[in-house]
Amino acid sequence: MSKPNIVMMISHDSGRYLGTYGRNVQTPEIDDLASSGIQFENYFCSQPQCSPSRASILTGKYGHNNGMTGLAHMGHSLHGDINTLPSKLKEAGYQTGLIGLYHESIEGEFSPERLGYEYYEQVEGNWADGVAGSFDTFLAERENERPFYLSLGFEETHRPFDQYEPVDLDEVVVPDYLPDTKEVRRDFAEFYRSAMDMDDAVGKIKKSLMKHGFDDNTIVIFTTDHGIAFPRAKGTLYDSGLETAFIMKFPSGMYDQGFKSEALLCNVDLMPTLLDVVNANTPVDLDGKSFLPLIEGKTEEGRDHFFAEMSWHDKYHPMRGIRTKQYKYIRNFEHGPKVYMPYDLHISLTGEAVREAFYKPNVSEELYDLYRDPHELVNIIDNPEFSDIKLDLRNKVKQWMEESDDPLLKGRVPGYEAEEWKQITDGFESNK
Repeated sequence: MSKPNIVMMISHDSGRYLGTYGRNVQTPEIDDLASSGIQFENYFCSQPQCSPSRASILTGKYGHNNGMTGLAHMGHSLHGDINTLPSKLKEAGYQTGLIGLYHESIEGEFSPERLGYEYYEQVEGNWADGVAGSFDTFLAERENERPFYLSLGFEETHRPFDQYEPVDLDEVVVPDYLPDTKEVRRDFAEFYRSAMDMDDAVGKIKKSLMKHGFDDNTIVIFTTDHGIAFPRAKGTLYDSGLETAFIMKFPSGMYDQGFKSEALLCNVDLMPTLLDVVNANTPVDLDGKSFLPLIEGKTEEGRDHFFAEMSWHDKYHPMRGIRTKQYKYIRNFEHGPKVYMPYDLHISLTGEAVREAFYKPNVSEELYDLYRDPHELVNIIDNPEFSDIKLDLRNKVKQWMEESDDPLLKGRVPGYEAEEWKQITDGFESNK
């Protein structure tokens, strides 16, 4: 059998806010993809922000191991000698391409070619509908006989989304970690519409594959980079910041499908898995582990744990953490707010509603029992009942940082704060 094509759609700041993941957002096209493919229920990113998370997908490594410890447009970048997913697929005989959004650089250079893509098409605004149109043209004009790997990057559902006509406020369900106010509902109502527009484009991409005869030999993936762009999600190591959707649809007969996997996985696992699926050479120094045995039905088990981190976003807020099936441990390395909010969240309707509650001093360590407290609202770090868990997870994070030569152990990770923050007078520092 010839190697299958691979199409990976990746959205921006969407978390798992999709109908198929139990949210009340109308996303029928993505829901349909999940019902006929494999939906991973406990798939997380390693870092809760754009460039670092996408870099982990691209390299199979945690951020401080691949170099991307912050946003690419703010000077953070992949190491020059890094292996990437498209570069390894190209070695395996694939034509590699990128249409639309990407947010990674390598040695400070924004170069799709250096990232491993042979083909790149820029799309105005990177809107999903435009990406879908360019994808259709790519398939219509394709003459290359090699199998292809295409990354399709959507701007949706990144802020601002106030250009969208909001859904009815009564349709909105506000998550338990945020206040249910009219302003917060308005914010979510616009976000819902952004997700719905993205879903329409996913439907067009699926139709293009069928129209041009590629649906029977193409692996279709839909994923998201990190949690939603709302306070206490994006930019935090809580599950709401790390949760990502991951759906795979294989060509008919390749594997059994139409089920949901509960296995714990991390997005560093994607690169080795796809290389394993197409029998390509996998680098030995990856942090990720192939979950092909899950896909093949040989096991239902995933990871015992994964690590998570953040150093820089548009401010410095260094954290390291570990998530197991039941527990989350977070270490905060510097004084800062109880809940960090990136600038776009700070100025949002929801951000205004939660500043007083979230802009209180943080603590050095946090521990949560995810079975009893799935929204991580009660820090049990000082509860003697969990002292053994605390010591074990604290030591695992310390050992991981030491073995991987985490630069945070040597002091402040280099970077700079976004200019927008200089105009803010109602942030955490001013509220001390």
